[in-house]
Amino acid sequence: MAKVFFIDVTNRDGVQTARLSLSKLQKTMINIYLNEFGVFQSEFGFPTTSHETNYLRANLELARKGVLKPIRLSGWIRATTEDVEKTFEMVPEIQYLNISISTSDQMIQGKFKGRKSRVDVLEQMVDAVKVAKKLGCKSIGVNAEDASRTSITFLIDFAREAKEAGASRFRYCDTLGFDDPFTIYETIGKVAAEAAIPVEIHCHGDLGMAVANSIAGAKATIDAGQDAYINTTVNGIGERAGNADLLSCVLALTKSSGFAGKYELGRKVTLNKAYKLAKYASFAFGVPIPISQPGVGDNAFAHASGIHADGVLKDPENYELYNYAELGRGEPELVETGRMICSGEYSGISGFSHLMGKMEVSFANASEARKILELVRYANVEAQTPLTEEELQFIAKYPDITKKLLTLTPLE
Repeated sequence: MAKVFFIDVTNRDGVQTARLSLSKLQKTMINIYLNEFGVFQSEFGFPTTSHETNYLRANLELARKGVLKPIRLSGWIRATTEDVEKTFEMVPEIQYLNISISTSDQMIQGKFKGRKSRVDVLEQMVDAVKVAKKLGCKSIGVNAEDASRTSITFLIDFAREAKEAGASRFRYCDTLGFDDPFTIYETIGKVAAEAAIPVEIHCHGDLGMAVANSIAGAKATIDAGQDAYINTTVNGIGERAGNADLLSCVLALTKSSGFAGKYELGRKVTLNKAYKLAKYASFAFGVPIPISQPGVGDNAFAHASGIHADGVLKDPENYELYNYAELGRGEPELVETGRMICSGEYSGISGFSHLMGKMEVSFANASEARKILELVRYANVEAQTPLTEEELQFIAKYPDITKKLLTLTPLE
């Protein structure tokens, strides 16, 4: 049977959310946590964007060191030969790409303003794929932006041409959240069957159906005999009304009545890492987890009604579909209410040594401690928030990588 994979796009689509951002260290930590969780691929950034270069190359170095394995790290670019060539000039180590172009008549007419036709779109995409393959790209996903408002016949032609040019997958983008579970099942099923290509399902939540549409699209792809790749973001953070939430999609696929036990995941998910991942993303973005968020919201396992409280005390399965411990919840969260020493951009060696000592991190000598402290100061300047314990431990363990993550080179 075909399998279901998860491709998380928090570090590409999530960071495009208006009024939100992540530091390069925070993006790196997201990649580490996604790898621990069991995500197949992280769309980790934009290889043609100069301020991303050091971060992207540093993360690819972490992959070579085995820190970011087996997760794949893929870049997102426009479907132009210029972008492909620039990608390999700026990030020559990159091996995985998703290239994107608009396909709907609305976009062709309203965005390209008559400068392109459907034929031009196909030719541009094919040329970009061929150049990417020639330059050594191992796997290419081809994105049809606004696929849900694109003619089905053109989508099939697009997917076929992409496959013939060397693409590994076709990404169906419900860019405006226009689909519903029934339309997306029908459309993706036809494309997957007739083009005989694995499909990525990329859904937005403008109508509140991103998770449902993602699951329906995956089912359509599997039913057509092809591997399905669900695109997600952590906590559903994304442009406008957000993207399909990673944990919600995993729970729907593994716990719902019609899917549980029926579909094989391409990479095993370590569900007990879910709460840690969600909490970190919430902290890094500065966006609270909604109280009713599936699995990780404050009320996900809270019971007030007498009937519910009585029932769950007798047997949790009366009112809980899955156990909180499965998601890595249940441990008390300690909040310091007395003296607290934390990291900051003006931290001194004494307080910093005390802080790291509490985490059982020691330094060979005072010179090494000051070197790490200087990196911590810069990381605080960039993030504008106190660093987490695991961020501090990362800096201490990988100072040379951290230096690259913190280095921005302005254009001359």
